[in-house]
Amino acid sequence: MNRLAQTALLFLLGATLLHAGLTDLYLRYVKAGLRPLVLLAGVALIATAAATLWYERRHSAARQQHHHEPRISWLLALPVLALILVAPPALGSYSAAHTGTALTKPFGFPDLPAGGPLRLGVADYAGRAVYDDGRSLRDRELRITGFVTLDRTGAPYLVRMGLNCCAADAQPVKIALTGNVPPVLSPDTWLEITGRYTPRRTKDPVNDGPIPYLDVTRARPVPAPADPYDETWNN
Repeated sequence: MNRLAQTALLFLLGATLLHAGLTDLYLRYVKAGLRPLVLLAGVALIATAAATLWYERRHSAARQQHHHEPRISWLLALPVLALILVAPPALGSYSAAHTGTALTKPFGFPDLPAGGPLRLGVADYAGRAVYDDGRSLRDRELRITGFVTLDRTGAPYLVRMGLNCCAADAQPVKIALTGNVPPVLSPDTWLEITGRYTPRRTKDPVNDGPIPYLDVTRARPVPAPADPYDETWNN
């Protein structure tokens, strides 16, 4: 590929990163805290493209020959265009069902605000229920949002995928549901669950990791959040 084509691809890739970083698209690939690096990378690539174009125009007159590579090399631009035009879905129930829970013991359990209902993340509830025996959760009305996944027996779990860095290393944290669970649940449906702590637990069928139950009193479908991943479990 000649220098002009290289410049075009650098510019397209830089513009793609800027587009992703200035919208919520980047959340499909990396954790929220990496947004400044995504934007910086986009600016650097566009600046490199501009410098390459300037260098090419300045020195093209001195060259006697200009070699062109096969036009098929322009197909390298297709992945870049795909990133611009097609946003990949966040990892969902299929990944969760085939990956064991990644719940780990937190460093501590900060005090929870008074009043109710108390909103918690999936990982926060699971960590307190398993490793603090639910001491801070007892007699509290809780609201937790996540997506549904089903195991091989059809048992429902409420799940959020957590990131260490990017979507490639996403792992699930799961809560098993009991009580007033809707009779029909579709995988990948996002639910806001209202319920209470129960000491009941089970083991993940994939890796035998601990999964706490939540006693459901109400469940309602909600739209998927702008950031579908949960980073609290690895903080």
